[in-house]
Amino acid sequence: MKKRDILNLIKYHYDKDEQRFRATANNVARSFDESGDHQLAEYVMSFLSDANTFVPQTFSFESHFVKMVNIENTSLPLPTPILEDIKGIINAVNHHVGIHKFLFEGAPGTGKTESAKQVTRLLSRHLYLVDFNQLIDSRMGQTAKNIEAVFNEINRMPNPSSAVILFDEIDAIALDRIDDHDIREMGRATSSMLKALDQVNEEVVIIATTNLFDQLDRAFIRRFDSVISFDRYTQQDLLDIAEGMLTTDLRRFKDAGRDIKLFRKIVTTSPQIPNPGELKNLIKVSLAFSDLTNPYDYLSRLYRTLHHQNGQLSLTKLRSQGFTVREIAMLTGSSKSQIARELRGATGE
Repeated sequence: MKKRDILNLIKYHYDKDEQRFRATANNVARSFDESGDHQLAEYVMSFLSDANTFVPQTFSFESHFVKMVNIENTSLPLPTPILEDIKGIINAVNHHVGIHKFLFEGAPGTGKTESAKQVTRLLSRHLYLVDFNQLIDSRMGQTAKNIEAVFNEINRMPNPSSAVILFDEIDAIALDRIDDHDIREMGRATSSMLKALDQVNEEVVIIATTNLFDQLDRAFIRRFDSVISFDRYTQQDLLDIAEGMLTTDLRRFKDAGRDIKLFRKIVTTSPQIPNPGELKNLIKVSLAFSDLTNPYDYLSRLYRTLHHQNGQLSLTKLRSQGFTVREIAMLTGSSKSQIARELRGATGE
C-alpha cells in the first residue's frame, strides 16, 4: 500500500467524493491481498459493502430502454462459495483485462439480482437496468432493432467505466433458437443479442440473470466470461441465513419474543426450506401479521406457512416432529398441562 493512497482516502473523504474514495479503498484492499494479508483485504471489502452509499449526480445515463437503479444498502446473505465468486468478479474487473460479462443463474430467490447490486457497490459504479417491457416489441423485427439500439447507447456512454448494465431475467430474449416452442421473432432477437455482446465496450460491466439456464441458447452462454451458479445453498446455509434474517427483523419488532432454537426447528422440519429471497419475505410477513399480545405468535404463523397448515395444529404431528411440550404450547397457545394430557390420551398412556 502506498502513502499516496492514504492521503487520497483522506482527501476524497473530506471532499465527499464517494466514487473515488471507494475506488481507492478497493486498491488498498487489493494491495493487502497481493501482499498475503487476505484477512485484512476481506475486512476492507466487507466494510465497504456495509457502508452507506450515495450515487453522485454528476454522471447520468438513462434512455427509453435503460433506467438507473437505486442501490439500497441491503443484500441477501450468500454462502461462502458464491461469495468467493463475487470477490472473483471484483478482481477480474479491476484487472482491466477484458473480463466484464457475467451470467448469474439459479432458482428465483437465490440472490442473483441483489448480488448484481452488491457487485455494483463494490466497484463504485452506477447500476442500470434494461427494461424488457420496452425492449420486446410485437412488430416483426422490432425487438432485434431495439437490442441494437440499446447496445449502441451503451457503447456511446460518456463514462463506460462507471456503469454496470443489468439484463435481469435475460431468458425473455435468449432462449434456444432451435427450440420448437421458440418463435422465429425471438430467434432473431437472440441472434442480435449474440452479435451485440461480441461488440460491447469492454469498460462496461454486463451482468445477466436467468432462472432458466438449461433453456438458454448455448451460443449465448458462451458469450459470457463467467457463469455463476446461485443454486449452491446447503440446508445449513439456509438455516444460518434464516437465523440472521430473523435476528435483523427482531430489532424492529420490539414486542416479538426470541427463541432461536424453536425457530430453527420450525425451519428444519419444513418439507422444503425456501430460498433466501422467499425466506426473507416469509419471516417479515409472519412478524408483521403477528398478534401484539402474543410475543411468539409469529413462530406459529411461520410454521403454518412453511408446512402449508390451515386450521388447528395437530399435537401428535408436532410431537412426532420433535417439538417439546413447551414448544407445542408456544405454537398452539394451549397450556402445557392440557397438551401433556392430550398427548397421553393419544398414545393410550
